[in-house]
Amino acid sequence: MLAERIKKWPEQWEQRGIQKGRIEGRMEGRVEGRIETMRETALNLINMNILTDAQIAQASGLTEAEVKALRTEARY
Repeated sequence: MLAERIKKWPEQWEQRGIQKGRIEGRMEGRVEGRIETMRETALNLINMNILTDAQIAQASGLTEAEVKALRTEARY
């Protein structure tokens, strides 16, 4: 009985590792998606050319430095 359980442990560990990896991957994807949304929002506001970098940073959730970098990228 115990020997049978011990044989199953590596498989259980592997399944737990796979599950943990999927969870971590989903979390990373969500973070990346949010960052991309913030960048898109900032770029849209930059293209409107009516707000300051500070206002765009506040609206998008980015820092002013990130907004300035995006503004520089948008010019090219």
